[in-house]
Amino acid sequence: MTGRKQPLHQQAFVLVGNILKDHHALSRAIAPALFLVDALLCALIIRLIPYTEIDWKAYMEQISQFVSGERDYTKIRGGTGPLVYPAAHVYTYTGLYYLTNEGKNILLAQKLFAVLYVVTLGVVMRCYRNAKVPPYVLPLLILSKRLHSIFVLRCFNDCFAVFFLFLTILAFQNRSWRAGVLFYTWGLGIKMSLLLVLPAVGIILLLGTGLDSALQSAAIIGLVQVLIAVPFLANNPWGYLGRAFELSRQFFFKWTVNWRFMGEQAFLGKEFALSLLALHVLVLFSFITTRWLKGTGRSLSYIIISILQLKSPFSPQEQKAIAQAITPEHIMTIILSANVIGLLFARSLHYQFYAYLAWSTPYLLYKSGAHPILQYVLWAAQEWAWNVYPSTPLSSGVVVGVMAITVSWVWLGTKQSATWVDKATKTK
Repeated sequence: MTGRKQPLHQQAFVLVGNILKDHHALSRAIAPALFLVDALLCALIIRLIPYTEIDWKAYMEQISQFVSGERDYTKIRGGTGPLVYPAAHVYTYTGLYYLTNEGKNILLAQKLFAVLYVVTLGVVMRCYRNAKVPPYVLPLLILSKRLHSIFVLRCFNDCFAVFFLFLTILAFQNRSWRAGVLFYTWGLGIKMSLLLVLPAVGIILLLGTGLDSALQSAAIIGLVQVLIAVPFLANNPWGYLGRAFELSRQFFFKWTVNWRFMGEQAFLGKEFALSLLALHVLVLFSFITTRWLKGTGRSLSYIIISILQLKSPFSPQEQKAIAQAITPEHIMTIILSANVIGLLFARSLHYQFYAYLAWSTPYLLYKSGAHPILQYVLWAAQEWAWNVYPSTPLSSGVVVGVMAITVSWVWLGTKQSATWVDKATKTK
């Protein structure tokens, strides 16, 4: 005897209840809706809000010199100054140069950056889904006023760098290690900001693929950087290296978003720069030793000595267990943690650097275990601070404070209870 069929409205309630209980089903329902809403929002922004010229004209002036045959980096300049980005930036914007009638068709450029935005958003959402992030976090991915401005009103090269950063995460989550390495090195070739996550990329490759494969990946990263720079290295190698990866660049107090509350004298002091560098190394070391490598059961010194001896720090059985433990969630946590640690201790952040932060903070606040209301409050404080122009001592204090809280809470919320090798042994 078959049971009576439930009325349609009861079936609907049951379906809705099951969806609300199933985070994956809810994410599959919410993510496409948010994606479409944001795509429409980008179109409205382009139509209703005037374009703001900052760097696009300078980019195009620099590219025009490259197209005309100039290969000496020290001689390529635009309205805002010399060319200070690696070679992949030049090639990427050369494509845009031809697509937009030598940069004159700014409306088309905005549309191309809107496409870049929504494609990047899709990649970010997929990374979040792979990391099993609950659906309540997803609205934070589309609500940033500053992020939309960076993409569709400013056309900064940071947009491409962030796109390749999340492509790297997605490829690693899918175990496409070589593809991830190529995505990463191209993004690094667009802007050296991605150097901040290089330690995380190295650790993930070591744990996920083993020493031999990780060393091959490191060689690929270096080789690609050399190959894309050949035209410039052949002309003026030191000029290229000094401009594309300039680590001693002079920072201007009037443009800083993050350390204005320190005052100009302290901000420009060498002691402040050295203190930030020391704190960056210290916090990064803490995460590496007590979080990212703790699951291996090996000390950092042992791993470094083994690598220097070109010997794997793990046995084949241990390597297999460790590789299986490098989940999509773990990959995303390590890379985005390294990213925000680097931003926290950066000497000076400009408004376009929010592109590296906007899609990192929601995930890291979730991983910290903070209450959802606190996650939204901190996100809102961060968004407010990055939309204050020019920055003030208060807004810059909030910028640094939210990043400091995020890093601290992630460290507290990601404690490793047992080694992956032990867990693998117990499950056999």
